[in-house]
Amino acid sequence: MKTKVIGALALAGSMAFSVAAVANETISVVGSSSVTPLMEVFGETYSQTNSNVFVEVQGPGSSAGVRAATDGSADLGMSSRNLKDSEKSDDLKEIVVARDGIAVVVNNKNPITDLSKEDVTKIYKGEITNWNQVGGEDKPIVVVTRDTASGTRGAFEDIMSLKKKINDIKVSAISQRAQVTSGNGQLKTTVANNPFAIGYISLGTVDDSLKALSIDGHVPSVAAIKSGEYQVQRPFLVLYKASKINPTTQSFLDWSLTTEAQKIVSAKGYIAVN
Repeated sequence: MKTKVIGALALAGSMAFSVAAVANETISVVGSSSVTPLMEVFGETYSQTNSNVFVEVQGPGSSAGVRAATDGSADLGMSSRNLKDSEKSDDLKEIVVARDGIAVVVNNKNPITDLSKEDVTKIYKGEITNWNQVGGEDKPIVVVTRDTASGTRGAFEDIMSLKKKINDIKVSAISQRAQVTSGNGQLKTTVANNPFAIGYISLGTVDDSLKALSIDGHVPSVAAIKSGEYQVQRPFLVLYKASKINPTTQSFLDWSLTTEAQKIVSAKGYIAVN
């Protein structure tokens, strides 16, 4: 009799474990470090009313996000740039969950408040190398950029005409003297600690530690982006394989475009899509 009871308890425990395992589902999201902060808040908020779902977010970069969505190693990919033609396929789908400006930033001690788009391009190409060439102090410009896997860098290069062709292949025109950082946080720290540095980051991550410049007289803001005055902007994309997406992931994607989710977008300083 005792053996039967123990066996029944073991079976019940096994069944409870199985039910728990089924009840808890994880959505893996990989990609852009710029989209990551927003996606983390999406995941936390969604799980509050869907306690059986956990959204796991990693931000190694947009290129990694495109690959993860394409090869199915993650349920969703994140990109803060438009897809390249070579990355597109009929099975890879994308939705825009938000839009974001790219802010050109300098140290708070820098007297410069405005640059033309042409000036920024020349600075990043290494054609303008001293702040006195754009109305600042007689000090060398320290150019700071993101790594080549960054969607922010890819979008910035496209917007600022920082691509060139070598043997019919498009490559970056950013000066090889530029300091390379691996994320928004590292770039912010670099610029905040160097009075002669210039960089670019997601508008949603701008804070008092540095100064965002106006471009051609237009201050980077949600209102200026919505009106089209500030054109240094890009989409926040979420990518998935149509042939692989499951109902749990689809429900989360559908929620990301709801009024509740888009209010989060606006609250975080990004531009809602609806």
